[in-house]
Amino acid sequence: MLRQRVLTAVVLLILLAAVLGSASQLAFELTLAVFFGAACWESLRLFSVRYPLPLAAIGAAALLFFLHAGTTNSVTLAMLCVLIWLLRFAPALKFGLPDATGLRGHLFTLVYLLALLGCFMAIAALFQRSGLFLVSVMAIVWVADIGAYFSGKAFGKRKLAPHISPGKSWEGAFGGWLLVLLLAGASTFLPAFEQTFAAQLLVRLGWGWWLLLMTVVVAASIVGDLFESLMKRRAGVKDSSRLLPGHGGVLDRIDALIPVMPLALLLSALN
Repeated sequence: MLRQRVLTAVVLLILLAAVLGSASQLAFELTLAVFFGAACWESLRLFSVRYPLPLAAIGAAALLFFLHAGTTNSVTLAMLCVLIWLLRFAPALKFGLPDATGLRGHLFTLVYLLALLGCFMAIAALFQRSGLFLVSVMAIVWVADIGAYFSGKAFGKRKLAPHISPGKSWEGAFGGWLLVLLLAGASTFLPAFEQTFAAQLLVRLGWGWWLLLMTVVVAASIVGDLFESLMKRRAGVKDSSRLLPGHGGVLDRIDALIPVMPLALLLSALN
């Protein structure tokens, strides 16, 4: 399982490097559409929606249309997504999800798909700044996840959300947050990273706001991770799919990115 997991991760990283390194807008948008369609398909299955595959294909086509039409205000959509996570999805970690069937369940599904769209539109908008800028945002989530895993393994005692994801601990969350602050903070002193998200945030807002907002970003990644675990628990499945051997599905890999990418776009738009 570990070998399979590592191999899949290497393939995904090579794909990411190839797409970003190609500097091809078309290759980037097509790759984005494929992953968005896969994420939609998994989401629709988790929400017990009929005919998830054709609907996911429509979703992928819609994303390509929005990217090329140029009529979608990504920052406004990002702001809406941040409000959705703050006012509806984050509270669901305490109050639970509505039943998948019925009007409330269908409305909840539509809102989640909107949040998913906002994530991918934010990814596209961040890519317009540069591939490095986009990866620097994603790296925050990856570092937080790695730090949380090893800190949780070594020191984890107090459960973060035992009814949602028993394996996560407060000590793990703290370790992930601390590792992000250390590595992101150190990167701001290196000229090679002056155009990254963390460095630009520091230049514009100073250390006080930087510490606060980086903490908010890490917290958002944790909420995204827990929210997907909640969706899977309601659906009675371990993984969102088996598309990525050793990892589960696309949602299992991007769950923490879904709230973070719109938030990062919104923060990067601050003057």
